Amino acid sequence: MSAVEERFGPYGGRYVPETLIPALDELTAAWAQAREDAEFLARLQLLRRDFIGRPTPLYLAERLSARVGSKVYLKREDLAHTGAHKINNAVGQALLAARMGKPRVIAETGAGQHGVATATACALLGLECVVYMGVEDIRRQAPNVERMKLLGAEVIPVEAGARTLKEAVSAAIRDWVASVENTHYVIGSVVGPAPYPALVRDLQRVIGDEARSQALEAEGSLPARVIACVGGGSNAIGTFHAFLDDPVELIGVEAAGEGLDSGHHGASLVAGTTGVLHGALSSVLADDEGQILEAHSVSAGLDYPGVGPEHAHLRDSGRASYETATDTEALLAFRELARLEGIIPALEPSHAIAWLFDQHEAASSASRPGAAGGGEGFDVLTLSGRGDKDMDEVTARLAFLDG
Repeated sequence: MSAVEERFGPYGGRYVPETLIPALDELTAAWAQAREDAEFLARLQLLRRDFIGRPTPLYLAERLSARVGSKVYLKREDLAHTGAHKINNAVGQALLAARMGKPRVIAETGAGQHGVATATACALLGLECVVYMGVEDIRRQAPNVERMKLLGAEVIPVEAGARTLKEAVSAAIRDWVASVENTHYVIGSVVGPAPYPALVRDLQRVIGDEARSQALEAEGSLPARVIACVGGGSNAIGTFHAFLDDPVELIGVEAAGEGLDSGHHGASLVAGTTGVLHGALSSVLADDEGQILEAHSVSAGLDYPGVGPEHAHLRDSGRASYETATDTEALLAFRELARLEGIIPALEPSHAIAWLFDQHEAASSASRPGAAGGGEGFDVLTLSGRGDKDMDEVTARLAFLDG
């Protein structure tokens, strides 16, 4: 596993109250030791295999491939225990919390999958679990709220602001400031102060390491493109990192919401500015005075007004490119993938699927043979989670779209 970075180019760092610096130093040291500890790594690997169900398959989606004009492999994180990639990070950080002697764990959640994953890991290890969740997300993700409670977690509703993920993170940080002696904060994405962006990336890199090996086994070559949705950015950076030194195009897809011109979106990389959010310098949605704006997406996991600092650095360096898909495009892609492949995706990766469809349609309209779906080679797209949690929201919105 790679070293714990504090900065990615100019991005990252620690912009937090002084009371949290000792806790961040402690966490940095604990992770540096744990990732070199054979016993810790063996326990983590065993849980990945026997509890999470890794490796997850790399699945050739034949009907989707026919639809977009070239081979598409789906990295099936939806088949991991609890139904999303979030469990990779939650289990690793819960093991680390137990190693550090922290009996209480707190977390934030938007789409609910990180909350469920953290509650699951805490149940496994006998840790107390408290999850902060905006009341709008509680409404949108009711099944996941019930799962968290069943697993023994206390779910605390957050009423402030837009009542979504940003406010849940803020509430969790306030709790951590007051309880840092006995509490570990399991941040769910590659955001927040160092060492979290690198720590979460290291725990999610298993996605890309597996996908790279599986692609070579399946095709005898690396993919032309690796594609993933981006909210905070953990499934994307976990996928991308294994391919950084390869001649592979890396594409992240953000939430365009109601359209970039509408101002109601979550595209902090495509339409953001440099600023500080939740303890790190990154690309954020902010007004001319630097005040953080509310993000919007039909997907509860993508309506965050910031992104992991490593993504901002990859964008600036040109190593990765970032695109968008709207709410409507994601909803239609959700349904289309279900009908093409018998796989109901989460709304988050539906944005990446929507972008893939859009690329094919744009190429077809331009009458550029071979350009559709990436042309030469094949694509790997990370299906970061399954869509059970989104069914009520999708059903209602598709009924409206269908008139």
